[in-house]
Amino acid sequence: MNYQTFQPHPDLESLISCYWTLEVPAAVDTQRQRIIPDGTIEMVFILGDDIKRYTTEDNFIIQPRSMVLGQTIDPFYIEPTGYVNTFAIRFYPYGFANFVTVPIRTLANKETPIEILFGEKTAKKLEQDIIQATDTKQRIEIIEFFLLNKLSEQVTVDNIVKTTIDTLLSTKGSTSIRDILKEDVSKRRQLERMFVKQIGISPKQLGKVIRLQSALKMLLSEEGESLTNIAYESEYYDQAHFIKDFKEFTGISPKEFLGNENMTLSSIFYK
Repeated sequence: MNYQTFQPHPDLESLISCYWTLEVPAAVDTQRQRIIPDGTIEMVFILGDDIKRYTTEDNFIIQPRSMVLGQTIDPFYIEPTGYVNTFAIRFYPYGFANFVTVPIRTLANKETPIEILFGEKTAKKLEQDIIQATDTKQRIEIIEFFLLNKLSEQVTVDNIVKTTIDTLLSTKGSTSIRDILKEDVSKRRQLERMFVKQIGISPKQLGKVIRLQSALKMLLSEEGESLTNIAYESEYYDQAHFIKDFKEFTGISPKEFLGNENMTLSSIFYK
């Protein structure tokens, strides 16, 4: 398994977390991989064989070859059908709203083919350019040219939404929305409406996902001596609160997460 990340152009670094590539040789005994929410939106180009996403225990869909995966609040399983070769753009929660005109909430919990967002002709050209590129460096140049052009067409992100997300990210999701809004809690309903429109999920849900990310990184890097320490370091009330939130977003307990073959892919994303 070869997973690499690449930093974006300075003009895009406030909107894009990174570019990433993943290559995995075809294997006879492929394992389903559980993908857990990470608070980001991703544009993904599948360059290898098809990838299944399970919609139930026994039913699946084939993921589009070029798609946007919106905010997710539930874990799901994917399974490669052969050789895995993927190029993707990982956007910050508020980042992707700058490049499209559709409400971000309509992208949540599903794959959306990029032709729906950018039109068939534009999407097909972008997809072919990405496929025919000779290496990752060229793919990044192609997508950055595309995104910088789209950026000039869009309005800026509403400041209140961006400020809230910046605070959640800088405090690893531990700051309450009431504290962010300080005395003016009357803005809460307005903030929640704008979040759902621009981010796809509520500010409270995003804060929980960001805090879980921080705890997951500690769990995988073994920075915490125990689940109790990780819980307190991540600003959970106690270990039970940590485990409850962990199960909500991953479907399993922290101890079950470690060493679980179905979590191999999610583990490398969080390290």
